[in-house]
Amino acid sequence: MQALTNRVKVMERKPMTFLESIYLWNILKGMAITFKHIFKKKATISYPEEKRPFSPVFRGLQILNRDEEGRERCTACGLCAVACPSEAITMEAAERKAGEEALYREEKYAARYEINMLRCIFCGLCEEACPKDAVYLSETFAPSNFTRSSFIYNKSDLLIPDPKTDPEAFAKAQGNRATKNV
Repeated sequence: MQALTNRVKVMERKPMTFLESIYLWNILKGMAITFKHIFKKKATISYPEEKRPFSPVFRGLQILNRDEEGRERCTACGLCAVACPSEAITMEAAERKAGEEALYREEKYAARYEINMLRCIFCGLCEEACPKDAVYLSETFAPSNFTRSSFIYNKSDLLIPDPKTDPEAFAKAQGNRATKNV
């Protein structure tokens, strides 16, 4: 025990000078830093009035796409649901009936399509897995809600507007995707 105490150095405190004792120098240094940052560009934005630009790889809410004739692109193949690692996508397929050729591209369509946004991790695998370019991730944030059930989006919530009946809303819903679509 004696050997241990011999090796430990005891730190001695120097007495403070007058300027150090009234903390004037430290206050002046802090004020200098504050004044330096007053004239710099602010990092915050006023959200409702200003919108932050998105990165080109930003992934937001999922959208179900339509073709140029207004028919749903989704053929209920289920690849998006299989590719989803969080199992957030639920779908049920149905057969197209006679007279519904204007609504669906193929014989099969998604009768029920739901995405649970509480489980979604915005990975983009559903978009990559879709062979018909029916699912894509938009530049829209997931809105806040008060109930869990309002975070489950069904097919009517996810489908973009019909390009024949509402071409302006269709173009707005596609956003930057209009230039990327084939």
